[in-house]
Amino acid sequence: QVQLVESGGGLVQAGGSLRLSCAASERTFSRYSVGWFRQAPGKEREFVAAITRSGESFYYADSVKGRFTISRDNAKNTGYLQMNSLLPEDTATYYCAAKSYPPVRLRDSTAYNYWGQGTQVTVSS
Repeated sequence: QVQLVESGGGLVQAGGSLRLSCAASERTFSRYSVGWFRQAPGKEREFVAAITRSGESFYYADSVKGRFTISRDNAKNTGYLQMNSLLPEDTATYYCAAKSYPPVRLRDSTAYNYWGQGTQVTVSS
C-alpha cells in the first residue's frame, strides 16, 4: 500500500506562489500516475493536474492551465505542484493521489488507488 503525504500548503496573497509536494512511502512510486485534486468548502472535489508514470504526459484543468505546473522526481518518490499567479478561487484543500497502470481516466478522482491527507491552501485577496 502506498502512503502519500502532502506538504507545502499555507497562506499566500493573490498573485503569489506555492509549491506543493507529495511524498510517497514506496519505491514503487514510479509505477503510478500522480494526480492533484482540490476541494473547497461546500464544493465537490475537482481535478487539478495529473502526470503519468515517467512524466512523459501531463494534464491540467482549464482553470489552472498556464499557472500551475505538475512534475515528479521518481528518484525521490515525490510529486510536485508548482502554483503561480494564485487567485482567491484557488483556495481549497489540495490532495495528491496515485493511480496504478494504465494511465487512463486521470481526471477522474474515483480512478485513483491511494490518497494523501490533504494540505490547505488559502489565497487572500
